Amino acid sequence: MVMTPSQMLPLGTKAPEFRLPDTNGKLVSLYETKAPAHVVVFMCNHCPFVVHLREALAALGRDCQANKVAMYGINSNDVVKYPADNPERMAAEVAEQGYTFPYLFDETQEVAKAYRAACTPDFYLFDGDYKLVYRGQFDDSRPNNGKPVTGQDLRGALQALLGGRPVTSEQTPSIGCNIKWKPGQAPAYFG
Repeated sequence: MVMTPSQMLPLGTKAPEFRLPDTNGKLVSLYETKAPAHVVVFMCNHCPFVVHLREALAALGRDCQANKVAMYGINSNDVVKYPADNPERMAAEVAEQGYTFPYLFDETQEVAKAYRAACTPDFYLFDGDYKLVYRGQFDDSRPNNGKPVTGQDLRGALQALLGGRPVTSEQTPSIGCNIKWKPGQAPAYFG
């Protein structure tokens, strides 16, 4: 398992728009949703780091829904080389895990590039004006490190934002499996 850190898109960056299909084929657009906050997570089905957070992601999705926060999961992996991440398997993942947020497929990988996403999971929190206020880890739990999954980093940033308080700029990069780029598609920032 290769550990790849997130690229830490600059705070204040305006969220790149996307229009991607969900697991039912419905196109979902970021800017069509007005909310006090928007959570975007690059994820997939097979990465051990995402598997480690499945229950917590489902719980976060329910909490976001209850607080009128928009949340989106985006899978940008090459499904030819990684068929466990194909749209049919994504639909099964939604049903099995009880995700209440749209799980979107970025087939061209252009959305991942626009966000400078590098790993799964890679978390982004935008305010109601689509400005980036947090990017980084969910918490410091990792597969096999024995630390409980709490979501304290992302949830703390979300609570501060919704409470009208400043979000700390001291943020720790997420760590996970690298996004599975199609041949010749890995962006320059990926190395």
